[in-house]
Amino acid sequence: MRNILIVAGGVVAVAAIAAGVIYGTRPSSPGPVPQAVAQAPDKASLLNVQPTDHVLGDPKAPITMIEYASFTCPHCAHFSDAILPQVKKKWVDTGKVKLIYRDFPLDQTALKAAQLAECAGNDKYFGVVEMIFGTQQKWATASDPIGELAKSLRLAGMDDAAVKACLANEAVANGVVADYRGGETLGVNSTPTLFINGEQFKGARTVEELDAAFSKLAK
Repeated sequence: MRNILIVAGGVVAVAAIAAGVIYGTRPSSPGPVPQAVAQAPDKASLLNVQPTDHVLGDPKAPITMIEYASFTCPHCAHFSDAILPQVKKKWVDTGKVKLIYRDFPLDQTALKAAQLAECAGNDKYFGVVEMIFGTQQKWATASDPIGELAKSLRLAGMDDAAVKACLANEAVANGVVADYRGGETLGVNSTPTLFINGEQFKGARTVEELDAAFSKLAK
């Protein structure tokens, strides 16, 4: 489980990191916060589908699982690679559970990766998310992680020009920061964090633990 990035004894807000991308300031600089993401919805609203959410499965499924994750979090990659496929087969594909994926980037690299996933488009979004986590050990440890990730994104139809335009897109960055702010409102401070019908589950979870939680709600 990865916690919020600690620098010089303090918590570095991703809003400040985003400001570094948008306004050219250093990641550790507080920077201006984009007004478009200055306010987050209230807790009750955040535990339901938001207009900007990416939803995997039947939107009318009775059980809602919200995942807050960071693309540079190894435990999030494990969840995506080893746990989610089994959950998807048993619970999502059968119409019992819908998954809402939200970004909670823990560093600037994760923020940029989240922007690129958004720019892939709704029809390719979850496939790109799966690819990013599945290749995390390769691109996240490279000397130029986003440059390495961009090579794989060509398969999703994103050439170098599209990648550059995406990373410069203020609206896309704002959307990622809005996810982060919403997570803060719900008390998220590490990844992965799940909410299953409103109940918070922090840290890595086994398939068996999730099966138990879903089975209880499905009765």
